[in-house]
Amino acid sequence: MKKPWYRQLYFWVLIAIVLGILVGWLWPDTGEAMEPIGTTFITAMKMLICPIVFLTIVGGIASVADLKKVGLTGIKALTYFQVGTILALLTGLVAINLFRLGDGVNADASSLETTESASKLIQAGEEKEWWEFITHLVPDSVFGPFVEGDILQVIFLAVIFGVAINAVGQIAAPIRDAVERLTAVVFKVLSFIMKLAPLGAFGAMAFAIGKYGVSTLTSLGSLILLFYATSAFFVVVVLGSVMAYLRLNIFRMLGFFKEELLLILGTSTAEPALPGLMRKLEYAGVKKPTVGLVVPTGYSFNLDGAAIYLSLAALYIAQATNTDLSIPQQLGLLGVMLLTSKGAAGVAGGGFIALTATLSTLGTIPAAGIMLIFGIDKFMSECRALVNFVGNAVATLFVAKWNHELDVDRARRVFAGEVLPASEGEVENDFDLEVLEQEPRDRHPGHGDPDAVRIDHERLDPAHTTRR
Repeated sequence: MKKPWYRQLYFWVLIAIVLGILVGWLWPDTGEAMEPIGTTFITAMKMLICPIVFLTIVGGIASVADLKKVGLTGIKALTYFQVGTILALLTGLVAINLFRLGDGVNADASSLETTESASKLIQAGEEKEWWEFITHLVPDSVFGPFVEGDILQVIFLAVIFGVAINAVGQIAAPIRDAVERLTAVVFKVLSFIMKLAPLGAFGAMAFAIGKYGVSTLTSLGSLILLFYATSAFFVVVVLGSVMAYLRLNIFRMLGFFKEELLLILGTSTAEPALPGLMRKLEYAGVKKPTVGLVVPTGYSFNLDGAAIYLSLAALYIAQATNTDLSIPQQLGLLGVMLLTSKGAAGVAGGGFIALTATLSTLGTIPAAGIMLIFGIDKFMSECRALVNFVGNAVATLFVAKWNHELDVDRARRVFAGEVLPASEGEVENDFDLEVLEQEPRDRHPGHGDPDAVRIDHERLDPAHTTRR
């Protein structure tokens, strides 16, 4: 039996978002004062993101018998990421060229005033080189990425550690077991924090509306509307076509991830939804090693929403400042964006910094023109994060299918709302996922399920370590 709708997390998150909008709109000062509530929840979630990414990647690589398969999965994922990013950039370019919302603005970039917060982001973008995301992969220390919350560097460390554990063989069996046990503990901590998701969504939404006001939405409403419409087109048509190729339904998948999508909508960032995405994809029939490698990597390399935003915003600024760009120049802009967009996730103002870096590298569009959209950037961040999340879900399903590690029939049934037993290789835990909580408690090892008991005994047998 499914839980009643009033006990499900997504319902309370939705209620919190509505209340946050009302508080921010009717009592702006009170809404702005709610900032600590939202930021504290997001900080608590980000505290666990790096450990979860590290442990899942290490565990996934360490459990694979053939390391060549890990490398092929990575190559396939990066290939898909690049193709997806190019399609997203082209979608944004086509949309802004068709509607040309910047025509008639006639803004003088030299006379635009920048606020203190905007100046810091502009400076960070101007100092950022297009190749930095490559050299930035290697951290200064082992613990630095965890302290700074740098997901790219954590992925780099995790891949190295996972390969090393796999390579040394049987001697690393206790470490593999410790990684699995520690993963269960971290997800248990995460389940505690997720109980506060409605409170965090309320605080973040009340602050956003209270600080920036509804009037900000109306001043550049046409640009916001075009961005959301373009993003919806990309999700439904482009990503929907990929799902159709997989013989899956994009709308049913969106319904399956409704809790995560509402959490992103409330907090304006996709990071808190990363653990839920990984666990639900495993439940839907994607093999754990594929999920552990593709999803975290996609959070830095597969930013479809950010790509649409970059191309659309850059061309809008060019039109608004009367900077004419030929088709070859626009394609050159797209090439620069392919590099500057990488690693934008997980950085405060990452999309804005990537946009500034793009304009500074190209040199033809005045970087100061970004002040034209600075006021509405906050309201576009929700859409960026939502599209990034959906894009990574579809990417993982596609790579898993390409890798013959996707149970399409199970995914179709799960997306349709059918409750199924835990998939093969999935570690059950108390993480607050609706689909897992619906299972009887006696399915856990030692509580009456002979298969579960048999699997538990196999984990204790060193002979099965490689297969795990």
